[in-house]
Amino acid sequence: MATERLSSILSHLSPSKTGLAAITQKNPDDIVITLAIRTPLTKSFKGGFKDTSLDYIVYSLLKKVNGMSNLDPALVEDICLGNVGDVNAAYKVRAAAIAAGFPVTTAAYTVNRFCSSGLKAVQDVAGQISNGSIEIGLALGGESMTHNEQTLEAFHPDVMKTQDAADCLQPMGQTSENVGKDFNITREKQDRYAAESYRRAEVAQKAGLFNDEIVPITTTVKDPKTGEAKEVTLTRDEGPRYGTTFEGLSKIRPAFAAFGDKSTGGNSSQVTDGAAAILMMKRSKAHELGQPILAKFVGATVAGVPPRIMGIGPSVAIPKLLNQYHLTKDDIDIIEINEAFASMAVYCINTLGLDHAKVNTRGGAIALGHPLGATGARQICTGLSEARRQKKKILLTSMCIGTGQGMAGLFVNEVGV
Repeated sequence: MATERLSSILSHLSPSKTGLAAITQKNPDDIVITLAIRTPLTKSFKGGFKDTSLDYIVYSLLKKVNGMSNLDPALVEDICLGNVGDVNAAYKVRAAAIAAGFPVTTAAYTVNRFCSSGLKAVQDVAGQISNGSIEIGLALGGESMTHNEQTLEAFHPDVMKTQDAADCLQPMGQTSENVGKDFNITREKQDRYAAESYRRAEVAQKAGLFNDEIVPITTTVKDPKTGEAKEVTLTRDEGPRYGTTFEGLSKIRPAFAAFGDKSTGGNSSQVTDGAAAILMMKRSKAHELGQPILAKFVGATVAGVPPRIMGIGPSVAIPKLLNQYHLTKDDIDIIEINEAFASMAVYCINTLGLDHAKVNTRGGAIALGHPLGATGARQICTGLSEARRQKKKILLTSMCIGTGQGMAGLFVNEVGV
């Protein structure tokens, strides 16, 4: 502690550092992650969480946080849940927190930035800690797509007169087909990318690489034929399909035939249920409480793109974030980009000139699944786990956002490097 405070003082007296030297420097006021865990990701409508409500998924994960953090839950001042499709999510996270052992003095709320909601929750909690509003906060991302009931009606006629505004109503599948058409991301390119995502996920799951980020969740599943309920303990992601090949994917029919012929159920993200949790505080507070420091949260940003090609959001959010911290893509060790659709993942990797070997090394949402509000937080769990395994430092996560935006977050792994 004393050494870090001295370093902080000296840093103010010395010429300012930029780039990697600046973000890897340790200071007492750094916002750090002390726990990053997630549930297994299960197939919506037919998987392990199909009969489980969002409140129970969140409650179960929060109980794990309490059990694993070795932290008095009364010290957690605010809990933010990133969620997209549940209109009652704010009620559910508050009730789940209280039931999981957090006192009524711990507040709770929700945010919705579409698929980036989990990352937005992390950014919000980090901001509160940084500005002194709270000392300790918990960011969650959670989604039960099985039980979501989203409906969206046409906007007011005056709003619809502006084409970009009207394009916000385009279904996500249509926006994927737009990307494929506009930027010549062929069906073959998309299927080959998806096959590699499945291969990486299979390799990672068979090797047990997800074990340190996933916590087992016990719930109840009903037999669809008899209605009989049985208790199960979920321990692994259900999305990976072993043996998936390009040849097999190329035989799948287009999923959005009204808009194009490139995006399919095989090269698009899976509809999924699940949640992830990120516990955060200042470095000085972590030392005071004897908490392990997994990583430093550096920062996050958002940027807009035309809504009709919403999936390319990371291609503008990533450069913006790197420029803010005087970094280049070559400074990044591990990259997690949301695979909402193969079309957008291929576009972003090619446009940014990213090394695919660094991107989604354990597969992404195509193979693992994409519980909308959870993925932004799930990526942090997976990316930090992979950074520890590879003994790498710099993690970049990025999401596309429905209605045409991109979000990116930057982290420094501090374990095993």
